[in-house]
Amino acid sequence: MKDQYGRDIDYMRVSITDRCNLRCRYCMPEGIEWLPMEQILTLEEITEACRQAAALGIRKIKVTGGEPLVRKGCMELIGMLNALPGIEQVTLTTNGVLLPEYADELCRQGLHAVNISLDTLDPVKYTAITGFDQLPKVLDGIRTMETHGVPVKINAVLQRGVNDMECIALTELAEAHPVDVRFIELMPIGHGKEMKPVSNPEVVEQLRSHYGADRVTPDFLTHGNGPARYYHIDGFQGSIGFISAIHGKFCQNCNRIRLTATGDLKPCLCYSDRISIKNALRTGSPEDVKELIRQAIEQKPAAHCFENIQTVTELKEMSKIGG
Repeated sequence: MKDQYGRDIDYMRVSITDRCNLRCRYCMPEGIEWLPMEQILTLEEITEACRQAAALGIRKIKVTGGEPLVRKGCMELIGMLNALPGIEQVTLTTNGVLLPEYADELCRQGLHAVNISLDTLDPVKYTAITGFDQLPKVLDGIRTMETHGVPVKINAVLQRGVNDMECIALTELAEAHPVDVRFIELMPIGHGKEMKPVSNPEVVEQLRSHYGADRVTPDFLTHGNGPARYYHIDGFQGSIGFISAIHGKFCQNCNRIRLTATGDLKPCLCYSDRISIKNALRTGSPEDVKELIRQAIEQKPAAHCFENIQTVTELKEMSKIGG
């Protein structure tokens, strides 16, 4: 289905929980109160929402959180979504901590690809950023998914004075492994306002300076559903992507809507505007649900604006902007 600006909306990011097993400061700081489970959509409700979205042209679903793997039944949900008519791809965004434990079942349920959030390869910095000493599990998860042949993307957010000097170390994951490493610009919202970001153009220049400009060339191959622009470094197995919400707005090509864990459809992550489909899922008809999804797509704005981020929940959603 096309929105009012002619963009083909075929991708829906589906949050299945507000909970997480890490505490990254720019995403989920300490002190958050979890929502009661009765406010969270059931797996069956999520599946029905995706069924009606597929009837309107949604073809790709990204399962997110919070951390989706902490939600009981996440693996079964991936299988349920894969079985829906019209759905061509089901992928997952995760912090990677639970991947070694669940990789086999995820693959049995037909997971097509995984995005793993990883901001540093330094164990001390990892603990400082996330609040937990779990880096070995994340690295094991990357290797496990690679062994299964599941495409992997690494999402990194650089903060000046924290992990900005690690862009080369993170980049070299794509040299040793067939993974795409993507740098996501830290956005000046919520706790991000207190931190100093590193622009993606600056990272590109660091890569060119380190590897040589002739080795760092634009990569025009398709790497998934997101807004990243990619470069290839000669001799690398994977590519390097840049999601530049500040220095390279991508709204004209945006193809997505988001369903929150509480049943709200957000046409754009940066606006508080949302349409609730929870009541329609629980007391209405499938046609009621489909009509609300249609309205959300039709109301999608032309471009995002960070000033519209108002709540911690919206901050958590925005931190996972990568496709």
